[in-house]
Amino acid sequence: MIPNELKTVLVTAYAKAPQGSAMYEIYKHAGIILEIDPETDIIVNAEFTFITNLAQDFFQRMIIGYNLSNGIDELIDHIEKHYFAPSTGSVIVSLKAAYKRYIEKINNLATVK
Repeated sequence: MIPNELKTVLVTAYAKAPQGSAMYEIYKHAGIILEIDPETDIIVNAEFTFITNLAQDFFQRMIIGYNLSNGIDELIDHIEKHYFAPSTGSVIVSLKAAYKRYIEKINNLATVK
Protein backbone atom coordinates (compact mmCIF):
# COMPACT_ATOMS: atom_id res chain seq x y z
CA MET A 1 0.00 0.00 0.00
CA ILE A 2 1.30 3.45 -0.90
CA PRO A 3 1.23 5.58 2.27
CA ASN A 4 0.26 8.91 0.64
CA GLU A 5 -1.29 9.19 -2.77
CA LEU A 6 0.42 12.15 -4.40
CA LYS A 7 -1.34 14.55 -6.71
CA THR A 8 1.85 16.22 -7.94
CA VAL A 9 4.98 15.17 -9.83
CA LEU A 10 8.59 16.18 -9.25
CA VAL A 11 10.73 17.09 -12.26
CA THR A 12 14.46 17.83 -12.16
CA ALA A 13 16.99 19.04 -14.68
CA TYR A 14 20.55 20.32 -14.68
CA ALA A 15 22.83 22.60 -16.67
CA LYS A 16 26.48 23.51 -16.31
CA ALA A 17 27.00 26.42 -13.91
CA PRO A 18 28.97 29.38 -15.26
CA GLN A 19 32.68 29.03 -14.55
CA GLY A 20 34.02 31.52 -12.05
CA SER A 21 30.68 31.81 -10.24
CA ALA A 22 30.10 30.74 -6.66
CA MET A 23 27.54 28.25 -7.97
CA TYR A 24 30.20 26.61 -10.13
CA GLU A 25 32.73 26.52 -7.28
CA ILE A 26 30.25 24.79 -4.96
CA TYR A 27 27.99 22.71 -7.23
CA LYS A 28 29.56 22.67 -10.74
CA HIS A 29 26.00 22.41 -12.08
CA ALA A 30 22.80 24.38 -11.82
CA GLY A 31 19.86 22.24 -10.83
CA ILE A 32 16.15 22.96 -10.93
CA ILE A 33 13.48 20.99 -9.11
CA LEU A 34 9.84 21.64 -9.96
CA GLU A 35 6.79 20.24 -8.22
CA ILE A 36 3.94 20.36 -10.72
CA ASP A 37 0.25 19.55 -10.51
CA PRO A 38 -0.26 17.49 -13.69
CA GLU A 39 -4.03 18.10 -13.67
CA THR A 40 -3.52 21.86 -14.02
CA ASP A 41 0.12 22.04 -15.23
CA ILE A 42 0.78 24.63 -12.51
CA ILE A 43 4.14 24.82 -10.75
CA VAL A 44 3.26 24.47 -7.06
CA ASN A 45 6.80 24.50 -5.64
CA ALA A 46 10.32 25.01 -6.94
CA GLU A 47 13.94 24.95 -5.88
CA PHE A 48 17.15 25.83 -7.59
CA THR A 49 20.76 25.30 -6.58
CA PHE A 50 21.30 28.92 -5.57
CA ILE A 51 23.83 29.75 -2.87
CA THR A 52 21.68 32.25 -0.95
CA ASN A 53 18.24 32.02 0.60
CA LEU A 54 17.32 35.36 -0.97
CA ALA A 55 18.00 34.05 -4.49
CA GLN A 56 16.05 30.87 -3.71
CA ASP A 57 13.08 32.86 -2.38
CA PHE A 58 13.15 35.29 -5.33
CA PHE A 59 13.26 32.43 -7.84
CA GLN A 60 10.34 30.69 -6.14
CA ARG A 61 8.24 33.87 -6.22
CA MET A 62 9.03 34.24 -9.93
CA ILE A 63 7.81 30.82 -11.01
CA ILE A 64 5.45 29.28 -8.46
CA GLY A 65 1.92 29.52 -9.84
CA TYR A 66 3.02 29.57 -13.47
CA ASN A 67 0.90 27.42 -15.77
CA LEU A 68 3.12 25.28 -18.01
CA SER A 69 0.28 24.64 -20.45
CA ASN A 70 1.12 28.14 -21.75
CA GLY A 71 4.61 26.95 -22.75
CA ILE A 72 7.71 28.45 -21.18
CA ASP A 73 8.57 31.40 -23.43
CA GLU A 74 6.64 33.85 -21.24
CA LEU A 75 8.30 32.45 -18.10
CA ILE A 76 11.75 32.74 -19.70
CA ASP A 77 11.03 36.37 -20.63
CA HIS A 78 9.94 36.99 -17.04
CA ILE A 79 13.19 35.50 -15.71
CA GLU A 80 15.31 37.53 -18.14
CA LYS A 81 13.54 40.75 -17.07
CA HIS A 82 13.93 40.16 -13.33
CA TYR A 83 17.01 38.01 -12.73
CA PHE A 84 20.39 39.54 -13.54
CA ALA A 85 23.16 37.10 -12.64
CA PRO A 86 25.93 35.08 -14.25
CA SER A 87 23.74 31.99 -13.83
CA THR A 88 20.76 33.32 -15.84
CA GLY A 89 21.69 31.17 -18.83
CA SER A 90 22.07 28.07 -16.65
CA VAL A 91 18.69 28.73 -15.04
CA ILE A 92 17.03 28.99 -18.46
CA VAL A 93 18.77 25.89 -19.87
CA SER A 94 17.77 23.80 -16.86
CA LEU A 95 14.20 25.18 -16.95
CA LYS A 96 13.87 24.26 -20.63
CA ALA A 97 15.19 20.75 -19.91
CA ALA A 98 12.78 20.30 -16.98
CA TYR A 99 9.86 21.55 -19.09
CA LYS A 100 10.77 19.18 -21.93
CA ARG A 101 11.06 16.25 -19.52
CA TYR A 102 7.70 17.11 -17.94
CA ILE A 103 5.89 17.39 -21.28
CA GLU A 104 7.40 14.12 -22.56
CA LYS A 105 6.47 12.20 -19.38
CA ILE A 106 2.95 13.62 -19.22
CA ASN A 107 2.37 12.82 -22.90
CA ASN A 108 3.74 9.28 -22.38
CA LEU A 109 1.44 8.74 -19.39
CA ALA A 110 -1.55 9.98 -21.38
CA THR A 111 -0.68 7.58 -24.20
CA VAL A 112 -0.46 4.59 -21.83
CA LYS A 113 -3.90 5.24 -20.27
